[in-house]
Amino acid sequence: MGAPPMDFDTVLEKCGNFGPFQILILTSFAIISLISSMHYFGQTIISFAPDHWCYHEKLANSSFDEIRAIYAQTANPQCTLLDDIVDGKPIVAEVGKCRQWIYERDNGYESVTSEFNWVCEEAIQSAIGQSLFFVGSVFGTIFFGYLADKIGRLPAVMCTTLTGALGDFLTSFATNLPVFSLCRFIAGLSTDTTFYLAYIIVFEYLSPRKRTVGLNFVSSIFYSTGAALSPWYALWSRSWRMYLYIASIPALAVLTFPFFICESAQWLLATNRYDKAVKCLKHVAKVNKRVVDDKVFEEFKTYYQNKDFEEKKLQKKKDTFCGLFRTPRLRKFTIIMLLKSMIISLAVDVISRNMEGMGTSPFILFSATSSAYLFGGLTLIFLQNRIGRKGMAFGSLFVSSIVIGITGILITLVDTAQNALLLAIMIGIGRYGVVVSFDAEAQYSSEFLPTTVRGRGIANIHVAGFGFSSFSAYIIYLGTLYKPLPAYFTAFIMLIGAALCLTLPETMDQKLPQTLADGEEFARHQRWYQFSCFNKKKDIDIKEDVYSVKM
Repeated sequence: MGAPPMDFDTVLEKCGNFGPFQILILTSFAIISLISSMHYFGQTIISFAPDHWCYHEKLANSSFDEIRAIYAQTANPQCTLLDDIVDGKPIVAEVGKCRQWIYERDNGYESVTSEFNWVCEEAIQSAIGQSLFFVGSVFGTIFFGYLADKIGRLPAVMCTTLTGALGDFLTSFATNLPVFSLCRFIAGLSTDTTFYLAYIIVFEYLSPRKRTVGLNFVSSIFYSTGAALSPWYALWSRSWRMYLYIASIPALAVLTFPFFICESAQWLLATNRYDKAVKCLKHVAKVNKRVVDDKVFEEFKTYYQNKDFEEKKLQKKKDTFCGLFRTPRLRKFTIIMLLKSMIISLAVDVISRNMEGMGTSPFILFSATSSAYLFGGLTLIFLQNRIGRKGMAFGSLFVSSIVIGITGILITLVDTAQNALLLAIMIGIGRYGVVVSFDAEAQYSSEFLPTTVRGRGIANIHVAGFGFSSFSAYIIYLGTLYKPLPAYFTAFIMLIGAALCLTLPETMDQKLPQTLADGEEFARHQRWYQFSCFNKKKDIDIKEDVYSVKM
């Protein structure tokens, strides 16, 4: 047998694929995870509506308990205009609506909702402003994805992170709905692109055996930490403007990345920048204190130059994303993956943001249930290769839909103030379930899509999901009409998502499709009820590096 080809993975192993350099890039990924979390959930934190009631002069010197007791006698306590109060009894006004409000602010925190009085009849304005954030995410994913292909992954990571920070910074100066909406659109441009572009860079420089644990463990810990700390930081700042102003500062950390992070080597090779790819690998070897002969790098360059020459000579017609819709099975599966992405993305955002009116402070509830991101990531690490992709996707969606549906029933039937702990536990379990669903969906779709269209396919499925998330603010707005509606709606669509999983094939323990033709024939023998966890074969311990997905 001849010597192995000097491809990237072979040379990286010589330079060190898990050493001090990888610790540095994992540290950068931890920073990105923290920034991404604070940026994404800042959207939620700034819009929490405190308990509120219509102002009446006779309540000017009353305690919140007294005000709450008076308005509890009305059909709609938070939005009822009073004509008078006689012996502690409210007299409801027959005409007119509230113009002034009494707010019970958490620790004095002024949210955008309370400052602009976007409550009751005006609550839709908050939903409009928030939805522009997700519209921005669609355009940002497309634009920064294109930019990453043109100027490189590292510059794109820096640009998208700083754009998100700029949007947050500008939002802190907004004084009306149009300006607020425009600034949220700018902030939304960086949503998710910051995370997944950084993910790609780290993925490439890590040992295949360390990727699943390293990436999922780091992102789970720091993403959940950012989500858990954000509410407390907001309460400390006591102002949504100050929160956004200061929260935008950590993004400046990305300006230091070029000093210790290399550009994506796969991108450099794909764009024929062989000398720069060699320079990056030499830097990796230096940091990892490895000595690599220059002959290795020369063979490395020659290998990719010859490979590029052969590919151009064959002049193969490239597969495209649109090709997924040309044949019946691929078309059906692709449409289902798009629908599932929409459902899961919407569910994640609705459940993460629907924290008000649950009998406790939304800040405390949000912070406590943010541990779902840590436990969700750990669940994927320990169970994904045992239960299988299809079983994980179906099980998490189905169980979550049941839990969320029961939560809606509890909101309908019980006193939220007296059952705050029970509701918090149910919301935490529901949030954990949708996080597992979201993470499982990412790997499931990446394995199912043929290699030749995987990058574009994942990006387009992702865009569809985030585009649909723009409706989350309106789903939450339904809670102003009937409090359990967001929970019932979310449970219903997640049940649909679980049913859609049954129509998809299992990808674990299967030879993954390389081309569109492979994708059309992939797992044709499988039945809708087939799950890997029910496979009676004893040896199902598949090595991670066999099924690692190359980005």
